Amino acid sequence: MKAMDEPAGEPRRRGRPKVSTDEDKRVQIVEVARRVFVKYGYAGSTTAVVASEAGVSKQTLYRLFESKEELFAAVVAAHRRLMLDLPRPAEDCSIAESLERIFMLDMDEDRDADRAGFLQLVFREAAQFPELVEILQREGILASRQELADWLSDRRAEGRLTLDDPVSGARMLMDMIFGGMGPPEGRAQAWPDRAALLAHLRRSIAIFAAGIGAA
Repeated sequence: MKAMDEPAGEPRRRGRPKVSTDEDKRVQIVEVARRVFVKYGYAGSTTAVVASEAGVSKQTLYRLFESKEELFAAVVAAHRRLMLDLPRPAEDCSIAESLERIFMLDMDEDRDADRAGFLQLVFREAAQFPELVEILQREGILASRQELADWLSDRRAEGRLTLDDPVSGARMLMDMIFGGMGPPEGRAQAWPDRAALLAHLRRSIAIFAAGIGAA
């Protein structure tokens, strides 16, 4: 006797293996590549290692990314939101508080370590691979800087701050914050603990906000 009969007139449901699209593979490879670059450095990372850890063939990787340099550029572009939480609308708080949110000073320690590790990778290997800095500028910093400049310009239009050149202001602020987040000598040498780092970053934002007469 059957434990359960099939409903009459209904076809038997069979599970189908999920097909991974090229876009799914790209996202997966880029995430794995970021971890590989941070762990082994740019020089020590190979596309073979990335393919192996991502569970794809080298042929698949090279079909989606022509070179290690192109893969690095994709990593920078995909993780730009780790740098600045923009674009975002006006908020009912002070400019300094908004900037702390934009730079994600309350980011959890694991994600913050990812961000710092990636910045350190570029600082550490820039002399040997100057193209890394160019890629970071093109795919990450320049786009982020323009988004921050646009945000500052919008707040200026609202009368909440005084700033004659938002692009210059954005450059200044990003230099202050990212220089503190990922100094060339490394965090362990620059800061005794995370609390000291965050205090410095908040002080930097407060000084910038005061300098632009932020409301």
